[in-house]
Amino acid sequence: MTTFDDSPAMRRPASPLLLAFTLVLVAINLRPALAGVAPVLAAIRESTGLSAAGAGGLTTLPVLCFGAIAPLGPILARRYSIERTILFSMLLLAFSIVLRIFFGLPGLFAGTFLAGASIGVVMVLLPSIIKRDFSESTGFITGLYTMALCLGAALAAGIAVPIQQLADGDWRAALGFWALPALIGALAWGAFGVHGGTATEQRRMKISGLLSSRLAWHVALFMGLQSALAYCVFGWLPTILIDRGFPPLRAGAVLSISIAAQLITALSGPWLGTLGKDQRLVIVLMMCLSGVGLMGCMYAPPGQIWLWAVLLGLGQGGSFSVGTMLVVLRSPNTQMVAALSGMTQLVGYIMAAAGPFIAGLLRDVTGNWNVAAGFFMIVTVAALLMGLGAGRRLHVKAQVDEMR
Repeated sequence: MTTFDDSPAMRRPASPLLLAFTLVLVAINLRPALAGVAPVLAAIRESTGLSAAGAGGLTTLPVLCFGAIAPLGPILARRYSIERTILFSMLLLAFSIVLRIFFGLPGLFAGTFLAGASIGVVMVLLPSIIKRDFSESTGFITGLYTMALCLGAALAAGIAVPIQQLADGDWRAALGFWALPALIGALAWGAFGVHGGTATEQRRMKISGLLSSRLAWHVALFMGLQSALAYCVFGWLPTILIDRGFPPLRAGAVLSISIAAQLITALSGPWLGTLGKDQRLVIVLMMCLSGVGLMGCMYAPPGQIWLWAVLLGLGQGGSFSVGTMLVVLRSPNTQMVAALSGMTQLVGYIMAAAGPFIAGLLRDVTGNWNVAAGFFMIVTVAALLMGLGAGRRLHVKAQVDEMR
């Protein structure tokens, strides 16, 4: 059972353009806390004495928080409104980024946990804003949202080391830099995004039976499986290429090109998904691009690597953006969006955290990447099958009652 509130009561009209711009500012801040750590992880370990296991925990912790904290989003929104919950979460994100550059390892892990928790809440609730305030342009706004997520990740990964170098090798500068954009996002949301009434002025809704919906599970499992594949690529593609004989610099560049290609379909994928009678065809296209691109990166001749990296990026950017749009399209109302988003994020990021671990374990056990490649293809095919179920033009059916 999920409880939630939502109503247009006492809302202050906001410019759709300003609201969309503010949503993008918020979304850009939802990946740097994760993506900005890996490039300076070696410096963090050297400075703090963090073990290899601790380093793995540091990079996995935010992903687990994304999922574990997801059910908290609708509960907070019931009490404080969607908009105010997002504002509080963005302020907490800015604080957590500052926290993790102080107090040594305890501050680093505490700040990382709070960052993951605050991001998890925001990601659950933003699709509700899209459903409620952009119902006539869901595909375009979802595309902007997911493109901003990808852009934030790419920027964080790309500028972490240069910022560290400008700060005389201090990794704290690379992590702490992102407190400023988070604060700007919070202030912008406070100015243009907060337009809801108080919780007592809004209807309180109770949603039950979501876990018994087959369609809801199709959406959640599609997002989970494609996320697991994506995090396998983020975590292991450079290592796979290095094992093939690529220089480390070139291996990192291949991943960067793949991530950059995601921006194209992150924006255009949802638009493509609105052209047909449903989203099944675009899901098949994106998952095929993902699977073929990844196998090409693993086994194609080295001279073709850039082509396969681009195809991989196009597939993964589109599968994520279309999956995000499915949460909105499969929900009949704003209340259901928050509930389905919470369920999807809980399932999705637990699977996303497990995927790279399984791939690395298979590599260690077998001594090569061939069995792991089979695992990648199983995940891809399973995601495609779940996507065929999630892409049908249907609505999730669950009980929605007003609480007195």
